Amino acid sequence: MYFPDADEWERRDPEAVGLDPDAVTAAVDYHKLNGTPREQIDYDFADHETWDDAEGEHGQRIGPHPARRGGPAGLVLKDGYRVAEWGDTRRVDQAFSVAKSFLSVVAGVAWDRGGIDSVDDPVREYVDDGGFEGDHNGAITWRHLLHQTSEWEGTLFGKPDAVDRNRAVGKDGEALDKSETRSLREPGTFWEYNDVRINRLSLALLRTIGRPLPRVLAEHVMGPVGATDTWEWHGYHNSTVDVDGTAMKSVSGGGHWGGGLWISARDLARVGLLYLNGGEWDGNRLLSEAWVDASTEPCELNESYGYLWWLNEGRTLWPSAPESAYAALGHGQNTVWVDPEHDLVAVLRWLRYDEDAEETDARTEQGRFYAKLLDGLD
Repeated sequence: MYFPDADEWERRDPEAVGLDPDAVTAAVDYHKLNGTPREQIDYDFADHETWDDAEGEHGQRIGPHPARRGGPAGLVLKDGYRVAEWGDTRRVDQAFSVAKSFLSVVAGVAWDRGGIDSVDDPVREYVDDGGFEGDHNGAITWRHLLHQTSEWEGTLFGKPDAVDRNRAVGKDGEALDKSETRSLREPGTFWEYNDVRINRLSLALLRTIGRPLPRVLAEHVMGPVGATDTWEWHGYHNSTVDVDGTAMKSVSGGGHWGGGLWISARDLARVGLLYLNGGEWDGNRLLSEAWVDASTEPCELNESYGYLWWLNEGRTLWPSAPESAYAALGHGQNTVWVDPEHDLVAVLRWLRYDEDAEETDARTEQGRFYAKLLDGLD
């Protein structure tokens, strides 16, 4: 496996690493021709003051957004080498829910270093800020938060958890309309994609580690893998909290209401390469292999989800890809896709989605890209 230095990244012709150049070209051309259109996500983020009309008064943006987004861009790595690159891969862009997988990375840093003894520990044993009191919230474990099965109840930074209940993301038809109410289940018994609860995880990690999460990520992961210093991880205008007498910003796990991870395709590819190599970078252990393995094991309530990574269990999400493939996914089909079976990493920025498809079929365009790419393997 090749690991690029901070200021260089060697490129190899596809055929030199066992890929059909025509197949690689076909995959890249497909993305170039199927970028996210303006009617799906406008180029001007600054004009978007709300996320979803169904959220009513709670839908207002409370964090920053980049002024504009970019166009189709991406990389394909084989054995660590760049075999394809298109668009502006150095552009810092909003990554939306890819930030959730980065929260999983930071949780892994804490777990590896003993900051979290067990993911099955109740979070209340680590965090005493009123967010995990009572019989219901007090039963929530780190695993529940990482699997999105916590059913945490409360209001955080002005957003009640109920405003993000019933989201259809990852559902197979059982989700209600977001404007409808839903009774809570017991923690660990119901899977739901919910950004308020993700932000509760972020705040819990901040209080447990005692340092801003972007600094932890930079020190333990982004710096060692040679990422640039152009990436940013934002919270909200009202998410500054007191941690042991020091004011710190709690970052968001997506761009739902602003904030989130702003990062280039090249820096995303480095994190993908780290995971492809089981948490090791050029002989240096940055994340334990045990954490990477646990992160990519399916949740009992959603076989397509691990610790904030999307999985291909049963080849459900991407039928053309191996079952072992997994990805960090965000709005706009921002993607860091890892294929351990073929030693491949693909980063996609701004791919269209089929508005006529069912929610569970929304990754059709990703699947077509992978199918074209994998068609060229020897």
